[in-house]
Amino acid sequence: MAEYLACPLKYEGDEVLLAGVAENRALLAGRPQHFQHGDFHVGNFMYQNGRLTVLDFDRCGFGDPWEDFNRIVWTAAAAPAMARGQVDGYFDGSVPEKFWRLLKLYLCVNQLGSLPWAISYGETEVRVMRELAKRLTEWYSEGIVPTWYERS
Repeated sequence: MAEYLACPLKYEGDEVLLAGVAENRALLAGRPQHFQHGDFHVGNFMYQNGRLTVLDFDRCGFGDPWEDFNRIVWTAAAAPAMARGQVDGYFDGSVPEKFWRLLKLYLCVNQLGSLPWAISYGETEVRVMRELAKRLTEWYSEGIVPTWYERS
């Protein structure tokens, strides 16, 4: 948060992201800590010989297992049905409200931190992060469940 607030650039509509953090940060208290991949999204999946393989463990660590969904923005942007399946599969089809609130928190925190990070990589990365922020604010325009999760 401090890095984003000090950043010379800002996202249009950042109030949605800032509110996503403020409204849900209290839910962090007492969360379980487990091994995390750290970069779990469609760009790090490989399907070969009938099996899904997960790649790129260089950001692994420990934390709330639900935090590992914080890169689902990449999957939801590329294949919303796959993102829905990932969530439904994890929860066996019964997703608790607390997950949605924590997901919103983790996505918002990650996106806010991504803009200061992107600056050193150039305008192309800044544009990518701005586009992701725009999608995120659209996905959360109507509550705590992102619109990509809705059944079509």
